[in-house]
Formats: sequence, C-alpha cells, structure tokens
Amino acid sequence: MSGLKLFRMDTTNGGVNTDTPRLAEVEADVQGLVEAHMETLLGVRFLASEYSTGPVHGGRIDSLGLDENGSPVIVEYKRGTAAGVINQGLYCMTWLTAHKDAFRDLVRDRSTEPVADQVLWSAPRLICVAGDFTRYDAHAVREYRRSIGLVRYRYFGNDLIGLETVASVTGHSVPTKRARRRTAAMSSARRQGGAMAELAEAVDEVLLSLGDGVTRVRRKQYTAYQRLRNFACVCPPQQTKLLIYLKVDPKKADLAPGFTRDVTGLGHYGTGDLERARDLFHASYAVA
Repeated sequence: MSGLKLFRMDTTNGGVNTDTPRLAEVEADVQGLVEAHMETLLGVRFLASEYSTGPVHGGRIDSLGLDENGSPVIVEYKRGTAAGVINQGLYCMTWLTAHKDAFRDLVRDRSTEPVADQVLWSAPRLICVAGDFTRYDAHAVREYRRSIGLVRYRYFGNDLIGLETVASVTGHSVPTKRARRRTAAMSSARRQGGAMAELAEAVDEVLLSLGDGVTRVRRKQYTAYQRLRNFACVCPPQQTKLLIYLKVDPKKADLAPGFTRDVTGLGHYGTGDLERARDLFHASYAVA
C-alpha cells in the first residue's frame, strides 16, 4: 500500500488530483479512529481503550474487543514500522488468557447481550495495526501458535484511510474435550452424510482458497470464514440443504428463488450448487 496512489476526479475541469499516502501525525490518531469505528473497520466490537493489566503485569492493552464469533481481540498500534508490536501484543495476550474472569466482567459491563458466558477462548486474536511491517514480521506470525493479523494503514488526503491485511494466521490451540467430541461427531456425520457432507467439504475448500488471509473459526452452530471480518458462515449440513450466510448486498446480487435469499434483518448465527455460489463467495470475500 505504501506505493499506492489515489486520484480524485475533478468534475469541474475534467482533470485528476493526487492523494499521496501518508502516516498519522501521532500513534494516538490511528488508535482513536479505529476505536471509534472498530466494528466497521475490523469487524470487532470495541470494549475498552488503554486497559490496565494491573501492577504485577505492569502494562496496558491498547484496545480490547470481541469479534463476530465471540473471540477476545487485542488490538495494538504503531504509527510507523511495527518494531516490537507483535511481541508486545503476545505479552498482553498471555495476560488475557490467564485473566478470563476479568475479561468476562468487562464484556458484561459493556454489553447488553448475554455474551460473556459464550466467549470463544479457544481462538483469542491479536490484530496489529501499523504504518508498515517487515518481511520478517510476516514470516514470524506464522511461527507462533496464535491467531494474529497484521494490518497496514495509510491516510489519503483529509478524509480517507486505507487498511491492507499483510498477513493473517489462525492459531493452533489445544482442543477441549467438548471440542474433541464435537470434531468426532462431525467426522461421523461426514461419513454418514452423503452428498451434503461432500458439498460442505467442497465449499470449505473453495472458501479457504479465496486468498492467503482466510482463516476458519469453528463454533457449535456454524463455521466462520474471515479476513479481518467474517465473510461466510456455514451451518452444519442438513439432509437436503447446506445453509451459508454471506455479506453480500442483496440489491446487487441476482437472487435465485430456492437457491439464494435476502436475510437482512433476520436473526441467525454468525454471518447446493457450488458453481452458482462461487461468484457470491468472491463478492462477500471482497468486502470483508
């Protein structure tokens, strides 16, 4: 993104004006903007800023949040190149996973919904937002057993900001007994499920292949596929159908009766013919 240029079309004289990319004046500017619009920019519900980890740990977490799947999220910021920001974030994540009750209390205080007891502790996330990252940073995150996203930002002019996912990896957490039982049940269902189970596996392959930054998060009610935000939520296969929720504007999609449906405003968890759905998958991935 550092080499990206934006050009504004001048409708008055028919020319174009250049918006040169720039960094923030101070780190707090980036943090303030992201926290004010965290759900839109990162798909994360904002909970707290500069959260103190107490006298023993002796630190502060830049931003705390909860993502669409109920995973705790730590967001750390750097104005320029992200020297030390990954290790700083991992240090905070170690504290977070050792103080689950404190995080649940924070969720209860900041949310009117009963989500504190449904936090997905198997998949806590770290998002680092910085002016730039080195190639060593992008390599390093793949060596950690954690879910980490590296996001590069740039300001353009006075009213535009661009976010680019440099790297996104899913951690390799140790499954709980409940998760192991669920995985075994899913494997059994796949063996017995026939065509719908095979279709679910094909959908999984397609969604994961859409880009390098796709991560998969399993919950009991659905499996989410995300970049910074969820772009697809696949429900467990049913006998005669496979239900997938996508973030596609129904006004811009060709809805086929019996195949696609506008569920705007309807409650559902998270967010058939595989070839017919492929374009919708790509459209949803593009806006995540």
